[in-house]
Amino acid sequence: MFILGNMLIGGAMALDWILLLYQWVLIARAVISWVNPDPRNPIVQFLYAATEPLVRGVRRMLPMNLRYFPIDIAFLVVFALVIFARYGIVPSLFDAGVRLKGHAELAESLSRGAWRATLGGTSTDYRRTK
Repeated sequence: MFILGNMLIGGAMALDWILLLYQWVLIARAVISWVNPDPRNPIVQFLYAATEPLVRGVRRMLPMNLRYFPIDIAFLVVFALVIFARYGIVPSLFDAGVRLKGHAELAESLSRGAWRATLGGTSTDYRRTK
């Protein structure tokens, strides 16, 4: 079972980095949308190419009265989904991997977010709780 645990831990860490990168791409798209960007700029093209398919899919699922709202609700939904995945799904995958690996006491002793610091992630919370 430790192999499956290692795979879940590795998958959780990779998913966390991918979602973090995508979160920053979404933030960059939001900042770019506040100005009048040149649509031929390669950076602007990349930002829209990376985010528009997902935003367009969410926009199609929204009710008609929210599609043409002055604020892009679909973008906010995508951003909220990325945040939920980073702080809801990734820690759950990591905890499941730690438990499968046989370190249940480690999973219980780590405080929220400390698993990232333990494995070299972005959190700075190194404390363990009892």
